[in-house]
Amino acid sequence: MTLLRKEYPDVKGTELRFSNALELLVATILAAQCTDRKVNEVTETLFKRYKTAEDYAKADLEELQEFVKPTGFYRNKARFIKAAAEKLVKDFDSEIPRSIEEMTRLPGVARKTANIVLSNAFGIVEGIAVDTHVMRLSERLDLTKEKNREKIEEDLMKLYPKTQWFEVSNLLITHGRRICVARHPKCGACLLNKLCPSAFTFD
Repeated sequence: MTLLRKEYPDVKGTELRFSNALELLVATILAAQCTDRKVNEVTETLFKRYKTAEDYAKADLEELQEFVKPTGFYRNKARFIKAAAEKLVKDFDSEIPRSIEEMTRLPGVARKTANIVLSNAFGIVEGIAVDTHVMRLSERLDLTKEKNREKIEEDLMKLYPKTQWFEVSNLLITHGRRICVARHPKCGACLLNKLCPSAFTFD
């Protein structure tokens, strides 16, 4: 991670825009199969309409779907957001819980989303957020042989001390977006190409 840390010194956390943990939870759910830029465009309006867990819980589902439609898979996303909000209101006094165990009790929230919300909103690091970029780079860099997100997370947590878990995810995501992209990775421009067992194998 030392090389990536030097390459991306300004990377401190998620690129999703939020002002509180609830907003980050909603934005992270919307970010599935969607760019952070598009999510930020959508939430600029969304967060003005819905401000509390109660607002989302009481939302008209069709209206909520229209708001989030540009992010794709909008029916499922709207349903997850509303259901998660209902759970927050019912079981957590409308507050975002502060543990992986409790976070993953919310509909639509798996470990990746929970890790992102806990670490970025509260500074609580219980694991490593494994999104598609982290999955791809972990495989290409031979950091894991696993295909399952949770098992990949377990391998990464064994490789790096807990003090680095937060930045491991953010640095891999940033490198995956800018250089080690899915279809045509820019191996010639990659500072890890001499260390990467997959370098220059994509032509």
